[in-house]
Amino acid sequence: MQSKFIRGTFFLTAATLISKILGFIYIIPFTALVGTKGFALYGYAYGPYTVLLSISTIGLPLAVSKFVAKYNELGNYRAGLTLLKYGMYLMIFSGGVSFLVLYTLAPVLAETVVGANESSGNTVEDVQSVIRLVSFALLIIPPMSIFRGYFQGSQSMGPSAMSTVVEQVVRIAFILAGAYLIIHVFEGTVANAVGAAVFAAFAGGAAAISVLLFSFIKRRGVIKRQRDESTHNKDLPIFSIIKELTGYAIPFVITGLAIPIYQNIDIFTINELFVSAGYTLGEAETINSVMRMSLILVMVPLSLATAFGMSLIPEITSAYTRGKAKEVNSQISQSMLVMMFFTLPAGIGLSILGKPVYTMIFGTGNSPELGGFVLQWYAPAAVVLALFTLTAAIMQGINQQKKLIIGITIGVLVKIFLNLTLVGSLEVAGPIIATYMGFSVSIIFNVYMIKKGVGFKVAPFLHSLREVALLVMVMGLAVWGVKALVELWLPASIGDFYGSVIISIISIIAGLLVYLGGGVRMRSVRNLFMSIKNDSFSA
Repeated sequence: MQSKFIRGTFFLTAATLISKILGFIYIIPFTALVGTKGFALYGYAYGPYTVLLSISTIGLPLAVSKFVAKYNELGNYRAGLTLLKYGMYLMIFSGGVSFLVLYTLAPVLAETVVGANESSGNTVEDVQSVIRLVSFALLIIPPMSIFRGYFQGSQSMGPSAMSTVVEQVVRIAFILAGAYLIIHVFEGTVANAVGAAVFAAFAGGAAAISVLLFSFIKRRGVIKRQRDESTHNKDLPIFSIIKELTGYAIPFVITGLAIPIYQNIDIFTINELFVSAGYTLGEAETINSVMRMSLILVMVPLSLATAFGMSLIPEITSAYTRGKAKEVNSQISQSMLVMMFFTLPAGIGLSILGKPVYTMIFGTGNSPELGGFVLQWYAPAAVVLALFTLTAAIMQGINQQKKLIIGITIGVLVKIFLNLTLVGSLEVAGPIIATYMGFSVSIIFNVYMIKKGVGFKVAPFLHSLREVALLVMVMGLAVWGVKALVELWLPASIGDFYGSVIISIISIIAGLLVYLGGGVRMRSVRNLFMSIKNDSFSA
């Protein structure tokens, strides 16, 4: 059973990683097709869609997984099937309501984001159209997510893993094929191409739920036999199920909403703020689009580091439940150090290589000067976002969910206030600094509550971080030096794009060699990963 669980977890992790990699790679040809203006339009649709999707699913996929796992372990297989049935009804209802809300509010959201009287960028009609097209995905994604939660809770990770990959492959194929055909074959507009791209969320969801339904029907006999042969089946009142699910779900949805809320604050305020500061709507939309494209690059190291650091959270929860305060503190320090080991060099390296990396990924036709500047400022946010995600998870692990909500709310209010006040003086850097400050306030609040809750000591953690910080400084100097030397060596005739590719690749390789080579020699780093390895084997 243990080997089956480990194999299934590996498949699900691999599928998630493949999905994230594909989700990053497709942006490159897509932005080449639609440009910064088209990508801004794409963001206007996905911003509010992401928030409503999180609200409509209300954290239930992970909550369902936890619920099903608990009652299957108790031998009550009927409880999981009852939950699947009523959870499906609930998701169909909440998805339908969310669809109606987003579809109905599309004209209001469109006027909010671009302004009714502006003509230098995307039109209100275009924004309204893409928001309405993406809203259809809300009819199918929430029910699909319940199926995934059920399979994961049953320790059957294969269907979830397969559906994750299929959803992303179909979605991306629909995006790229649709955009290419509309622009180059049917000679349609960029707005029409983006419309096809956002509708791809529905196509991907339909493909994924087809895989899950097929798997469920195929395993229906086994599932029915488990239910019928169990001697511990017990009918649970539906209100009892909903109450237990809500307790599991609320923390998941609140934490998951934090980053989308920050993104939507930028999406729906940047255009008006920059137009008020004297920019045209077209220029403001370019800034809006470039910020989203830069954030995609920032999220790559963040997702990998988060997956690694968050794997330690169950140990923290378990130790806290047993009342082992010293063990809890050790695990918290360890998880934070792992997170910093991965995100700190990535953030600093991306900042130093801002313009060449941005140009290598998005080409010379998508505002490389602005993109390089934005990425230089935005890249270190990987560290801040990672620390927020980790401290939020730790807060949930030590049952501080209500205080976590307070910290997130304070941070969001800081972000809104600084967005409104910093654009006038700092211009493009203003919203980025507002993001840093908002998340930093939440992190400080979380760390204070963790310290208060389990006696976590910050000073020993900072002491452990010194060697990593020193290694990052050395790596940063190496990357900066190699970048400068390659720029001097390259002939001007090679062109900006190919020059950026050469500078980026050589500098990144140099940085990796210095960082990993130095890390192997540092005792604190070796001890950190030896302790993680030992914990994994002892588990």
